[in-house]
Amino acid sequence: MSAAKPPAMPFTAINTKQALILILSTLTLLTLIYISSNSLGSTYSYPSPTITTTTTIPTASSSTLKEDAEFSDVYHTPDVFRLNYAEMLKRFKVYIYPDGDPKTFYQTPRKLTGKYASEGYFFQNIRESRFRTEDPDEAHLFFIPISCHKMRGKGTSYENMTIIVQNYVDGLISKYPYWNRTLGADHFFVTCHDVGVRATEGLPLLVKNSIRAVCSPSYDVGFIPHKDIALPQILQPFALPRGGNDIENRTTLGFWAGHRNSRIRVILARTWENDTELDISNNRINRATGHLVYQKRFYRTKFCICPGGSQVNSARIADSIHYGCIPVILSNYYDLPFNDILDWSKFSVILKEKDVYDLKQILKDISNEQFVTLHNNLVQVQKHFQWNTPPIPYDAFHMVMYDLWLRHSVIKY
Repeated sequence: MSAAKPPAMPFTAINTKQALILILSTLTLLTLIYISSNSLGSTYSYPSPTITTTTTIPTASSSTLKEDAEFSDVYHTPDVFRLNYAEMLKRFKVYIYPDGDPKTFYQTPRKLTGKYASEGYFFQNIRESRFRTEDPDEAHLFFIPISCHKMRGKGTSYENMTIIVQNYVDGLISKYPYWNRTLGADHFFVTCHDVGVRATEGLPLLVKNSIRAVCSPSYDVGFIPHKDIALPQILQPFALPRGGNDIENRTTLGFWAGHRNSRIRVILARTWENDTELDISNNRINRATGHLVYQKRFYRTKFCICPGGSQVNSARIADSIHYGCIPVILSNYYDLPFNDILDWSKFSVILKEKDVYDLKQILKDISNEQFVTLHNNLVQVQKHFQWNTPPIPYDAFHMVMYDLWLRHSVIKY
């Protein structure tokens, strides 16, 4: 007698939504790994002279996504971005700890103006957005709403700032169960001024475990690319309207003016201040020379030089993007904002600091066709470097939230 066959295992169909989420999570993880391994520390290679074509991707079934939305190759993976963004809008939830007196250093921003406005806008936008939840049990991430920028306004010393942050975080850990589930890996805080980096660098539990959204992503202060987020430093409100689609007006090859508060800026000014094709000033432009002279120079320039100052970041990058001038990133290391989403080589020029001596020739070697491609791509990404209140789709706030969404996908507990 033959042996009886074992009973067949019952077949369970995989839910389509679950399968989609699994695929998106896998693609997200692979994207993060790929982008981290191709950091912006690499040498710039000129873009192809072929004009970038725009591919229309069918939109997800979300009322916030336009039916004719277009996603070009300025994104590393346009299809993944489209699908993941739509999924983020539907599912992503953030719990804001309610603790702390809003009149001191907690809950509310210091201001929404100036070159550190990004911190203030985020504090306000997160409260205005669909992502906020009052139920911590449905939250994907937890926001620690402490503003080091407000401490600076109170004249608090760095030592006391560190103590204030330490006491606040310790209070959250002892009061709530959520930090201990991941040792803070699903928590994040936001600071744009470098004072926030100084105030928190003495707190390894916070710096090494939680997600930091900072405007100064310097490796020498412990920035971790695959974990932390480079926040765009945006000087708002902008003094003049958005530029772009105005190539015929851009007759100056390159432009820079600013404080000489770093080695690379000193070298840039000394090397090129007397050049007839590069408009390089040895200092900031005096307002007495005319109304908005500095901002108006962005309109007539092809390439705007963006060397780091006291930190690697500079509000000049967002200024360049806003006014339609191709930013030239002059830095040995800089994890640019949204680097794991946007392909910066498609709308900017990325150089090492040693390239400053060959700057003019490098820019002149970029053909007009290549420049047109870079400019057209730049216009496409302008919306990502603008804060709004309330926030609107694809603006700076939503891009920061998308960066957080990507990182939440690799957190398990």
